[in-house]
Amino acid sequence: MSRNAKINALLLFVVAALAVLPLALGLGDHKEEPFTGADSEAETAITEIRPDYEPWFSPLYEPPSGEIESALFALQAALGAGVLAYYFGLHRGRRQGELRALAQRDTTTSTTSTAAKTSTTARTSRSSEKTGNTGNTENAGRSHPSESASEASAPERT
Repeated sequence: MSRNAKINALLLFVVAALAVLPLALGLGDHKEEPFTGADSEAETAITEIRPDYEPWFSPLYEPPSGEIESALFALQAALGAGVLAYYFGLHRGRRQGELRALAQRDTTTSTTSTAAKTSTTARTSRSSEKTGNTGNTENAGRSHPSESASEASAPERT
């Protein structure tokens, strides 16, 4: 199993444990509504401390039941997770595309460079055959003196 697979399995186990342990240990058994949200917990704590407290704002929409409120919250969380997943996936895909384009450009450049070296070698052998100068390494690879200056000044790409 690869390192990433081990990490993913461990994270999945931790998430499952966080979901199951509160239920298995009975952490909310002493309450009327065992797993209420933080908003209702805060409201209860505030009314216990200051019974005459009045909120500054009222909700725009009050769902008819707690189940609908929970469903709307789950929908909001799913939409947020979808937006985040799209964002990270888009940027990862762009990065992978750039890496592929660079790799493809490098292979094209090396293929072109190899073809140029091959043609230079072919020109050298043809030039040597024409002049009958096979042992002269000083002019090897150059069919004309003007080519030597342009070839020497051009950087070699690898």
